[in-house]
Order: sequence, then C-alpha cells, then structure tokens
Amino acid sequence: MTQLPQLLSLLHLASPALPIGGFSYSQGLEAAIDCGIVRDADSAGQWIRDNLLHVQVHAEAPLWLLLYRAWRAGDREGVRYWNDWFHGSRESAELRLETEQMGWSLARLVGQMAWGEPALRDDLAAMSPVCLPTAFAAACVALQVDEGDGLAAYCFNWAENQIAAAIKAVPLGQVAGQQILRGMHGCVLDAVAEATRRADAEPPALSTLSPMLGLLSARHETQYSRLFRS
Repeated sequence: MTQLPQLLSLLHLASPALPIGGFSYSQGLEAAIDCGIVRDADSAGQWIRDNLLHVQVHAEAPLWLLLYRAWRAGDREGVRYWNDWFHGSRESAELRLETEQMGWSLARLVGQMAWGEPALRDDLAAMSPVCLPTAFAAACVALQVDEGDGLAAYCFNWAENQIAAAIKAVPLGQVAGQQILRGMHGCVLDAVAEATRRADAEPPALSTLSPMLGLLSARHETQYSRLFRS
C-alpha cells in the first residue's frame, strides 16, 4: 500500500495539470462522435467503460504492469522489449504520435524533476521512441509507488482525459462528466484486477484486437473538423 509521501507523489504524477499534453488527444472518441456512435452522456459513458474494460485492460494495462516490474527489477532489456511491443501495437499514425509525444514529455519531466535514481533517468532519457506507459511506469518506480496504486492512477487518468474530451466534443455539461467519472471508480478497480491476472499469466495474456477503435482512429486522420489530435 502506498504511504502518504508516495501518495502525494502519485497525485502529482496523475494530475491533469501535468504538462505532457493529454488534453490534446481523444483516442478515437472524437471520431466516434462524428460517426454518431457517441451522442450524449449515456453513450459517452458506455464508450469510455467499454474501452477501459475491453481494450485497455486486454493490453495496455497489463503491459503497464510488465513495464513497471521490469523497471523495478532493473531489467532494461525487458523494458525495451515491452516498450517496442506497445509501440508496434499502435494501429494508426495518430495513436503512435500520441504515445510518442506524451511519453517523451513525461520522460523529459522525470529528468527535470530528478525523480528516482540517475541510472533510471539516464535509461529513460536514452529511449527513443519512449511510449507513455513506459514513462509512467518508470516514474512510479522512481517515486516508489506501489504497482497496484500506480496502475489504478494510470487507468483513472486515462478515463479522466476521455471524459474531458467528451465534455468538449459531445458536448457534455460538467456535472454529467463528473457523474460518468464517479461511475468509473468500480471499473478502474475491475481493470486493475483483470490486468494483474493477465500480467501474471505465463505467457502474459495480451490482446490488441480492437477493430472499431483502429478504424475510427484511422478515420480521424482525415476527419474534416477536429478539436483533438487523435
């Protein structure tokens, strides 16, 4: 269980105010709105829950745990392997750009804030490209955050960014957005439990099958009117 100093560090790391550019991306949500799949608060909440429990939890969330454990063990080959695996799983140019840009920004911030041991910061700075889950996992190890708490924060931050995008693009009111976010609390706990099960499997049970998200992300690249970069 994360202690108070680590909890404060984790709140800092997972804050929407962290300057890594998460507000710029919707991860296909804007394309889903353009196609009429997401129309209101109910459909926005369903989209976000489905993406967390049937997309994120099948690959990105358990992969985050594998990256965290590799960083903690000093297994730099493992970090590189899973970083490259995740980068290769991004199905569109926009999804690759998103994880590269946010990962680079967070890795740079880890160095500027002098989080963790110099060796970890040097290894993180040397990676190119560095994906967002790789940098976030490294930051959690550097700040001595428990893996379960770190993954919960990673998933909650993802959901929070999705809701912020929905508030702007659907559009939704602030209260509706907060109601969706409150309803995500149980989903985040379920996601952490399932991601842990998948990461603990031999071999890890990862699946990137999400054809609708891939098609919508590719469609977003040529969408006529856009607020977001993905």
